[in-house]
Amino acid sequence: MSRRGGEVGEAANANTATIIMPRMSRRPAPGRSPAQEADAAFDEDGRPSKSQRKRESHALQTLGDDLAALPSSRLKALELPESLREAIKELHRTRSHEGRRRQIQFIGKLMRQVDPGPLQEAVANFKLGGAQDALALHQAERWREELLADDTALTRWMAEHPDTEAQPLRALIRQARIEARPDAGAGAAVRQGRHYRDLFQFIKTHLTNTTSATTAT
Repeated sequence: MSRRGGEVGEAANANTATIIMPRMSRRPAPGRSPAQEADAAFDEDGRPSKSQRKRESHALQTLGDDLAALPSSRLKALELPESLREAIKELHRTRSHEGRRRQIQFIGKLMRQVDPGPLQEAVANFKLGGAQDALALHQAERWREELLADDTALTRWMAEHPDTEAQPLRALIRQARIEARPDAGAGAAVRQGRHYRDLFQFIKTHLTNTTSATTAT
């Protein structure tokens, strides 16, 4: 082949060479960084992203752990698959940290088979009740100290709680004050007796009943 023929062949090959287009980078949605775009809840095909599936799995594990913390009476009232109920019982029997971690992960997988809505509501109601009980305890302690220290506190109590039976309350206050007197002279320890505890229980019961009635309405 002549030199000229070779040059023509090389030119033809150059003209038919594959043209590689520059790769276009995907721009993130306005107002979102590339990291946020990659961490979106759904991928390009509309399926949950890996990060979203991880968040959902963690949420189900947390809900399962909360279910295991419910009193047995509340847990029995819930409609649960037998496999999930047995897994929660196994968690109660597990003592090691690593064993509990694995069991909670297993419970999280089983939780995918149930509607989490009613279970979340049951857990929320239990936690709300615990918070209300704690508040009632603090309020009962405060009222007991005020009723024992100041006669005008009884007037305030009756104004706020007019349905209280005043006579039993007065009797409890009087007896608790008598029991609280030191056994000896100045500097002796104050002795708190049964009526001191009964006064607390009287106040707490009334506050709890009032809170329950308010919540029901």
